[in-house]
Amino acid sequence: GILEKIRLYLIKKLLPHLEDRRKYHQEFASSTSFHGVHNIVQTQSKTRKVLWLLIVTGCLAVVIWQICSRFIYYFSWPTTTTVVVQYVEKVKFPAVTFCNLNRFQAHAVSNLKIIFLIWNIVSGVLQKFAMEDKYSQELNDFLLGNQNFSIKEFTRKNGFYLNSSTLLECDFFGKPCYPQDFEHVFTEYGNCFTFNHNDRPARRVSLSGRGLHLLFNVQQEQFTDEPALGYTDAGITFVIHSPKELPRFDGLGLLTPVGMHSQVAIRQLKSITQEYPWGDCKPDIKLQYHKIYSTNGCLQECKARYIQDWCGCLPFILPGNGTECDLLKFYNCVYPAIYDIEIKGLCTAGTHNSTCPAPCEETDYPTTITYSSFGGQKAIKYFSAKLKKSPEYIRQNLVRIDIKYHDLSYKITQQQKALTISELLADIGGQLGLFCGASMITIIELLEYIFTNFCWMCIFLLLKAPEMPQWNNPSQNQPTHKEKKKGIQEC
Repeated sequence: GILEKIRLYLIKKLLPHLEDRRKYHQEFASSTSFHGVHNIVQTQSKTRKVLWLLIVTGCLAVVIWQICSRFIYYFSWPTTTTVVVQYVEKVKFPAVTFCNLNRFQAHAVSNLKIIFLIWNIVSGVLQKFAMEDKYSQELNDFLLGNQNFSIKEFTRKNGFYLNSSTLLECDFFGKPCYPQDFEHVFTEYGNCFTFNHNDRPARRVSLSGRGLHLLFNVQQEQFTDEPALGYTDAGITFVIHSPKELPRFDGLGLLTPVGMHSQVAIRQLKSITQEYPWGDCKPDIKLQYHKIYSTNGCLQECKARYIQDWCGCLPFILPGNGTECDLLKFYNCVYPAIYDIEIKGLCTAGTHNSTCPAPCEETDYPTTITYSSFGGQKAIKYFSAKLKKSPEYIRQNLVRIDIKYHDLSYKITQQQKALTISELLADIGGQLGLFCGASMITIIELLEYIFTNFCWMCIFLLLKAPEMPQWNNPSQNQPTHKEKKKGIQEC
């Protein structure tokens, strides 16, 4: 009975008569805003009907082709790069980290030659080096006899230091600066010192050509290093970086040998990269021990996590709060762990699916450096009298470094989306309007027409569907199967 009532309701209420349906199709074709369709329906000439049918079909094919090409282009995630030079009245001065190429005090390592190989193991945390077999026995003997030896404390106490005897002059924008204005930091060069560290108030300069002026005394007779490690020069190495980032010397350090005056002109370059899939950056990545994200900081934290898990300790040169690794763990666990990290690619950088993708915003400081011999005759005599040293000592130990902005401007290199959602919709709308005269209203009309015909089709299929089976025994008041069938046929 229920099925019969549903069929009757569908026939009487929802399914129009054949003539009404034909009239609906005719009215839609005559009144739709999809241009050209009404010309096919209303014209009496068969030639004109065929002509307009070809025109509408051709325009529709062109529209579909153009829209598909725009979608294909959009999902290729295209980008454009713009370069803007912005001039300002004041610009932030970067951080500068200085290190002595001779990392250890000579008296502390004169009877401890193995310390250089040990330090090479430590710096291997940042960069892989080749272990020399000839030192293995000597190293094993040293490690067994000095298990409580702390390379961190040894370097802090017996490495390069910064005081009034090593920093002879310091001037920033016409105001004196002192060793207390530098922050101590460990790098692969041992003890290094950063000017304009992130914890200190931001310094700005308002004139180009002025900046940081320094005069170092490297004291060659007091500090030494082993030439086999690659640092055969005497002088100061330094790197210019953002105050919020750690210094990175690998391939980026600048060198100033003794007896030379280096003048460094810097520019500020900001790079903005789009997030994936347009670019390779991921804006949601945060670092645990760094205030801003950088690829170098991410790689260091990645290595620190793996070493902490494998060895149960943490090299002091990497960020973290773990227990410092002793020498045995450095030699037996940390160094093999670094080898596995590099061979297996556990800490990768660059692409969006790597461990450390590119930062979304990064500030670099491209430099132009020139050199001249330090000290004329009068200057050599002045410093010789001031330091009570010979002129030869002055030429072999003093280093002057001037760091200043080339001009008060910064360059912004920004990666932008070549096609946004709004531009894609505008392109699609333009193609529809140009070839078919269609708009968003037209699309709604078509959707309404398709939905209406779909509903009629569903009703027609329901009417033609077989009746529902009777699972329960029919009662006396309920019609039998034959009675139902007869009633439906009569209806």
